[in-house]
Amino acid sequence: MAQRYGGEHSPTGTPQSQNRPPQPAPFEGARRSRAGGRANLLFFAPFPLIWQAFGDGPVAMALNLLALGTLLLAAWLTREGLLAQEAYEARKVARRPALPRKILGSLLTGGGLALAGWAATGGIAAPIIYAVVGAVLHMMAFGPDPLSDKGMEGVDHFQNDRVARAIEGAESHLEAMGDAIKRCGDRGLEARVAQFQTAARRLFRTVEEDPRDLTAARKYLGVYLMGARDATIKFSDVYARNRDPEARKDYEALLDDLEQNFAARTERLLLDDKSDLTIEIEVLRDRLQREGVTGTQTYER
Repeated sequence: MAQRYGGEHSPTGTPQSQNRPPQPAPFEGARRSRAGGRANLLFFAPFPLIWQAFGDGPVAMALNLLALGTLLLAAWLTREGLLAQEAYEARKVARRPALPRKILGSLLTGGGLALAGWAATGGIAAPIIYAVVGAVLHMMAFGPDPLSDKGMEGVDHFQNDRVARAIEGAESHLEAMGDAIKRCGDRGLEARVAQFQTAARRLFRTVEEDPRDLTAARKYLGVYLMGARDATIKFSDVYARNRDPEARKDYEALLDDLEQNFAARTERLLLDDKSDLTIEIEVLRDRLQREGVTGTQTYER
C-alpha cells in the first residue's frame, strides 16, 4: 500500500526535538551482505532435477528427489553460514559459529551432485567425480566458516557466556519493538525506532568488548529494553486505531529519553575503560622506574 512521504520539513511533518541526539548517517557502518546473489542461485540450480525425476523408473525418481532435497539443504546451510560469518566479522569479540554451516553446505553439495550423477549414469566413477568437484568448487566460491574465536585471548569464558545470554535477550526485545512498530504503517516511526536500535546496539558492542561492563549495563539490557518493548506494543495498538498525535508525541519523547540514556551509558563505559587503561599504564611505568628501567637507558652487548 502506498504511503504519503513525511518528514521534519514536510507540510504535515513534526519538527525534530531539540533534545534528540544527532542522527547518524542512514548507512553508517553498513556493509553489503554476501548472503544473496550467488547464495540465492543455489536454491534455483537444482530444480531441473524435478523433471529428471519422472520417466526413468522409481529408483531414478527417488535418487533425483533425494538429490534435490540435499542440494536445497546445502543452499540453506550456505546462506545461514554467510549470515553467521557476517555477524562474526562485524564484532571485535566473537566466538566461532558453533556449527560450520558453509563446510557442511560444501559436503552436502557434493553429496547431492553424487546422487544426481548416480541417477543419471548408474555407475560409480561419475558420482565420485561430481561429488569431489562440486564440494571443491563450493568451498572455493564461498570459503570456509570462521574456525577460531576472535578477540577472546585472556577473556573469562564464563563471564563472556553471561554477556552473550544478556545480549541475546536484549536483541529479542529490540526485534519485538521493530515488529510492533511496523503495525502502525508509519515509515517515520519505523526509522525512529531503528535509530534507537542503533544506539542500543552500540551499547551491546561495548559490553561485548569488555564483559566487565555487564554489571553496569544490566538494567539497560534488561529492564529498560523490556519497558521500551512493552511501551512500543501498547503505543502501536493505540496509534494504529486512531492516529492520536499526542500519543505519538509522548512515544517519540520516550525514545528521545531512552536514546540519550543509552548513549550516555555507552560513553561512560568507554571513559571507564580508558581510565582503566591509563591506570594500567601508570602502574607499569612506576614499576619500571622502581626497577631502574627507563626509555633512554642503553644496553651493552
